[in-house]
Amino acid sequence: MTTFANVRRVSAFTMLAIGLTGGSVGVWAQAPATPTQAPRPAATPSTPSGIERVPLTAGRSTVLHVDFDVVRIAVTNPAVADATVVQPNEILVDGKTPGTVSLIVWSSSDRKQYDLVVEPAITTLQQQLARLFPGEDITVSATDEAIILSGSVSSNAVSLRAAEIAQASSSKMKVIDMLQLPGGQESQQVMLQVRFAEVNRRALTQLGVNFFTGPNGYKDWVGRSTTQQFAAPNFDTDNAGGGLSNKLTFSDFLNLFLFNTKYNVGAVITALKQTGFFQSLAEPNLIAYNNQEASFLAGGEVPVPVAQGGSAAGAVTVTYKEFGIRLTFKPTIAGDVIRLTVKPEVSSLDFGNGVTLSGFRIPALTTRRAETNVELRDGQSFAIAGLLDNVTQDNGAAIPILSKLPIIGALFKSKSDSTERTELMVLITPRLVRPLDPDEVPPLPTLPKKFLGAPGSGGVGEQIEGGAGMVDAPDPKANGKDKKPSGTKPQGR
Repeated sequence: MTTFANVRRVSAFTMLAIGLTGGSVGVWAQAPATPTQAPRPAATPSTPSGIERVPLTAGRSTVLHVDFDVVRIAVTNPAVADATVVQPNEILVDGKTPGTVSLIVWSSSDRKQYDLVVEPAITTLQQQLARLFPGEDITVSATDEAIILSGSVSSNAVSLRAAEIAQASSSKMKVIDMLQLPGGQESQQVMLQVRFAEVNRRALTQLGVNFFTGPNGYKDWVGRSTTQQFAAPNFDTDNAGGGLSNKLTFSDFLNLFLFNTKYNVGAVITALKQTGFFQSLAEPNLIAYNNQEASFLAGGEVPVPVAQGGSAAGAVTVTYKEFGIRLTFKPTIAGDVIRLTVKPEVSSLDFGNGVTLSGFRIPALTTRRAETNVELRDGQSFAIAGLLDNVTQDNGAAIPILSKLPIIGALFKSKSDSTERTELMVLITPRLVRPLDPDEVPPLPTLPKKFLGAPGSGGVGEQIEGGAGMVDAPDPKANGKDKKPSGTKPQGR
């Protein structure tokens, strides 16, 4: 729908200023005339439908002359181009972004329509590239959504820099690089060979002693010693009498349990040493087209409940959060040089730092990611290393005074030391992809023997390869006597 805004009447002594909303208008930015370039007319001849075409350049303005006094005007999209009446028969048109919109102009008795065609500032970009890269054959053209670079250049560096400058000149438009390099450009696809290697080492040391007596004690003495770092036995109470019952409760016997029934004295000892090693390796291979993004995910999705508000307060919906090994990359090919934007990421579930919501346990995510740009040739590799996570925790507890006694003081102490180190390395190798010739196609893998059954074991289905084909293996129970192969016909004399 065409929108009219701020419409004013125009007389011989007044000026009509029109502000246009609701659309975008393209503007042709006309460079100053040079001796070899004549000024561009404000409007081209009418199209077969009677609508005149007004070429504009983004970021520039032009004045449109009409042969009548303007009463009001309308533009379909001021985001592309804008128009203002500066004289009764002159309209100032400003180009903003590439596109095509309609301009309708009314007089007191008639109206006229124009097509405002806003093109990118190709002339400025062409001049800039010619100034920065003298002697290079670079031609710039444009469509409604893309800037096209064509011609031939002398090196990979010129091709990459020209594409960067074109992209910076119009961030909203896509740049299509069709520049030819010396020797041609064999491939437009990149295969990325990626290796994720994660190593996790863990070590744990615990030491502690808890002394206790039985419920009846020793010579009328009942006691227990503990640092509270590890579980110690508890004395049950007699609910009726309020004293101690003849029971001991052990929540954990730990590693060593000693009890002397004669003296009614015992000890619970924890002496533990643990070590662990974990290694994870993933080798995804991805193929992406030039200037196109590709991604890879090896992992899963964890459900996350989300409490709703407003009219649906109290309701819970479930969304899914991805985790695992992820890789996203975007290649830019210039001859045998590959420029990569790489984003590797490794994440895992962390229930220890999770939260509970509406009865659901929601785990946290432990994530390690990196993002980098690198320029390589075909077959070269680079590594992203140093993603280290080193956690060390030392806990100790002691009974005052008793722990300071010489020799026996160590019996009234306890400690727990743990160390965990995780290291992640990402090794990436890009390769240009090309089709194989018929004589380069590798043979398919084959198995001359069945997978199950060891040779010579006489297992079911075991076969050996004969000169004329596959025949059944001899039966080892035949006592050396020959057997006719099943399914074959004996030869005649």
